[in-house]
Amino acid sequence: MAFNFGAAAGAAAANPTGAFGGFGTTTTAPGSAFSFSAPTNTGTTGLFGATQNKGFGFGTGFGGAGTGTGLGTGLGTGLGFGGFSTQQQQPTLGGLFSQPTQAPSQSNQLINTASALSAPTLLGDERDAILAKWNQLQAFWGAGKGYFNSNIAPVEFTQENPFCRFKAVGFSCMPNNKDEDGLVVLVFNRKEVDIRNQQQQLVESLHKILGGNQTLTVNVEGVKTLPDDQTEVVIYVVERSPNGTSRRVPATTLHAHFEQLNIKTSLQQLGVTLSMARTELSPAQIKQLLQNPPAGVDPIIWEQAKVDNPDPEKLIPVPMVGFKELLRRLKVQDQMTKQHQTRLDIISEDISELQKNQTTTMAKIAQYKRKLMDLSHRTLQVLIKQEIQRKSGYAIQADEEQLRVQLDTIQCELNAPTQFKGRLNELMSQIRMQNHFGAVRAEERYYIDADLLQEIKQHLKQQQEGLSHLISIIKDDLEDIKLIEHGLNESIPIRGGIFS
Repeated sequence: MAFNFGAAAGAAAANPTGAFGGFGTTTTAPGSAFSFSAPTNTGTTGLFGATQNKGFGFGTGFGGAGTGTGLGTGLGTGLGFGGFSTQQQQPTLGGLFSQPTQAPSQSNQLINTASALSAPTLLGDERDAILAKWNQLQAFWGAGKGYFNSNIAPVEFTQENPFCRFKAVGFSCMPNNKDEDGLVVLVFNRKEVDIRNQQQQLVESLHKILGGNQTLTVNVEGVKTLPDDQTEVVIYVVERSPNGTSRRVPATTLHAHFEQLNIKTSLQQLGVTLSMARTELSPAQIKQLLQNPPAGVDPIIWEQAKVDNPDPEKLIPVPMVGFKELLRRLKVQDQMTKQHQTRLDIISEDISELQKNQTTTMAKIAQYKRKLMDLSHRTLQVLIKQEIQRKSGYAIQADEEQLRVQLDTIQCELNAPTQFKGRLNELMSQIRMQNHFGAVRAEERYYIDADLLQEIKQHLKQQQEGLSHLISIIKDDLEDIKLIEHGLNESIPIRGGIFS
C-alpha cells in the first residue's frame, strides 16, 4: 500500500544520512559562454548510483549533494533494484547462491544476509534458531548487527535493507522548470526573517563567490520557510554579453560551479547546507525510474504506488524509509499548510478591501450621476438663454411656430382634468393622505418587546392561578360555615327541651 504524506515540491531539507535522495546530484558543466572556471566533476553518487550530466531538483522529496545513500545503492542492490546506469537482471530465488549476477562483494553481502536470517552457524546448536529469529527482528526494524558465523564479520542491518518493515511510498511533485530557466535551490540553515532582512548582503556575497564578474547578476526568485528553522532560496544568474543581450545561466552549469570544492566551502560559510538544480526529468528518465524499484522497496509495493498515483503527470512516487523521513515529510506538509492558510488570510483581507472599494466606488458613481444630471440641466438652461438672445429681434419662423403649436397642444392635454395632470394631482393627494394617516397611526402605535410580553403573560398567569386558589379556599370556608350554622340550628331546640 502506498502512502502519500503530501510533501510539497521544491521544499528541501538537509538529510545527510539515511535519506533516499539525490536525483542526479552530480553534474558536469556543458560547454557554454558562462565565464566560470572549468568546473570539476563532483563524482558524487546520485540517486541511481551513477554520475549524471543533469541535476534533478526535486525539492524536499528528493535529496541532493550530501546525502549518504541513494535509491540505487545500499544493501538491496543485490536483488536487482538498479537505476539508470545498472544493467543487472533480477535473479531468481534459486540463483541467489549458485549463480550470482552481481559484483562479488554485493553477492557476498546478500549471501551473508540470507545466512544471518535463515541459517546462522555461530553456536552449532538449537540456539542458532533463536539467533536467526533475533536477526530477522533486527532486519525488520532496520538496526543492529546480524551474527551468523564466527569466522565472518556480522551483517550490518540498516533501514535500506529489503527486509525492513518501516517503509512506505509517498508522492512528490515533479518540477516543470527547464534547464534554461537557470533555477538553483540553496537551503540555508537560517530563519526566513534573517534571510529576508539580509537578502541584499546575501546577493552580494553570492556575486563575490561567482567571481565578482560585472557581467553576472544574481537574482532571487523566491524565499520559502522550511521546517527546523531552515530557509529555501531559489536563485538564478543572468549573464550579459558585450553586445547588450542577456541570458540566464543554465541550472546545471550553475549547480556544477556551486559543487566545486572551494565554492562549496564558501557557500557553507554562508550557511548553505544543500544546493540543487531545479530542472524537470525527461520522459526517458521518468520511465526508467518507474520501471526499477528503489533499493529495499518491494516491487509489489512499487507497482501499487504507481497505480495509486493521483496525478502521474505531476507526481512521482518517492520511498520513505524510517520514522525520521516520515517526520520530515509531516513537518514539510505542516509548513505548507501554514503557508496556504496565511495565503488564504491574505486573500480574504484583499477580498474585504475590494468589497469596501466597490461600495465606495458605487457611491461615487451615484454621486457623479447626480452631478451629471445637474450639469445637464444647467447646460440646457444656458442653451435656452443663449438661443433666446440669439433669436432676439427676429420674427417667429415657420418651424418655430409649428413647434409652439405642438407644445400648446401637449400643454392642454396635460392640463385637462381627466388627463395626466389631473390624475397625477389625484395620486399626489392620495399619497399625502396616506402618509399623513400613516404618520398618525405610527405615532399612536405601541410595541412591546417579545421577552417583556412573555414576562407579562407569565405574571398574569401566576395572578390568575393565585386568584383561583383563593376562590377555592373561600368556597371551602363557606361550606364549613354552612355546616357550622346547620349544626347550631339543630342543637338549640334540643337544649330548650331539656331546660323546659
